Amino acid sequence: MSYFIDVAFDSVHKYGEELCGDKVEIIRNDDCTIIVMADGLGSGVKANILATLTSKIAATMLSEGISIEETVDTIINTLPVCQLRNLAYATFTMIRIQYDGNIYVAEYDNPPYIMIRENRCLEIEKREIVLCGRKIKESNFKLEAGDVLTIVSDGAIHAGVGGVLNLGWQWENVAQYLVRVSAKKKCAKGISKELIDACMSLYAERPGDDTTVVSVKIKKPEQIDLLTGPPKDKGDDGYIVKEWMNGKGRKVVCGGTAANIVARELDREIKVSMDLIDPEVPPIAKIEGIDLVTEGVLTLSKALKIIKAYVDDFDESNIVYDLNAKDGASRLAKMLIEDCTRLNLWIGRAINPAHQNKDFPIDISRKLKIIDELVFVMENLGKNVQKKYT
Repeated sequence: MSYFIDVAFDSVHKYGEELCGDKVEIIRNDDCTIIVMADGLGSGVKANILATLTSKIAATMLSEGISIEETVDTIINTLPVCQLRNLAYATFTMIRIQYDGNIYVAEYDNPPYIMIRENRCLEIEKREIVLCGRKIKESNFKLEAGDVLTIVSDGAIHAGVGGVLNLGWQWENVAQYLVRVSAKKKCAKGISKELIDACMSLYAERPGDDTTVVSVKIKKPEQIDLLTGPPKDKGDDGYIVKEWMNGKGRKVVCGGTAANIVARELDREIKVSMDLIDPEVPPIAKIEGIDLVTEGVLTLSKALKIIKAYVDDFDESNIVYDLNAKDGASRLAKMLIEDCTRLNLWIGRAINPAHQNKDFPIDISRKLKIIDELVFVMENLGKNVQKKYT
């Protein structure tokens, strides 16, 4: 079976520094996903440059099929050892996950990864090899749907040291916390955000070290078929609805005209729900057999804002959105973030007569721009997106 590799990370830099000394690189190939997390020695600009070089070199070489031996040799010979401390200038964790679940991990001086299956930590057998005088820990095993693998930089296991916790947040404590978090979060981003927020709390919002969390969740493929806007040719209404309904994903309609077309072609009643009144988002509707029915441009625009704020590591708006809110935009955002690995978009190009009113500042070009932005954000989340214009 082919799985979807849901990968996300969050980082915070040491208090008083402008740049983070940890760096994560993710490359998705046709047959595997490569993940590299590097931790530069110290903090600030120098650590950031060293971590960036390490992660870029490693991810690029591994994605090209170059062996771990050559990759490590290149990194070690590119980055010197600190003579004062006799430490490598950057440590790293390299992961290669094939879409059938087979995984390879190489660790060099980073905290051990945490592997969770069925709400418990698994002990994975590791072997130690020596490359260029450096001890590397390797492991190979098979992932299953629902598994969560998390790697952290040492800033996570030192969180709270000398403050809230005398000895910091130890690896065992982080692992126990992740077991609880992974049981309630459906996506990798939710897990990484929850853990990084916990670290920030232990640091009293003033991190004493660069801190990074990378989470990987293995999922079975989940599709969403989203229909928005009526077809350019009215004669295509029945054909488009039939094709859309034949898709294997959960069904979402965005737009009043599109919803009316779906209801008419399926000979089903459309009911507007007034259970929730939100000044920013028009109410949702209900059609039997359809998972979500919302208004069009305004709801899509708000959902896009919610997704951007949720996944952006550097969002400065300080706006917190609740994915569990009941309005149409929040429901749509939650589905796209948590319940979607492949998004099939059916985009109608008909011009809505209501949008030609000069007092109604929405046109087809704005809708298409919002959809293009949505596609960009979803692809950055690793989702497979297919567009079909009608």
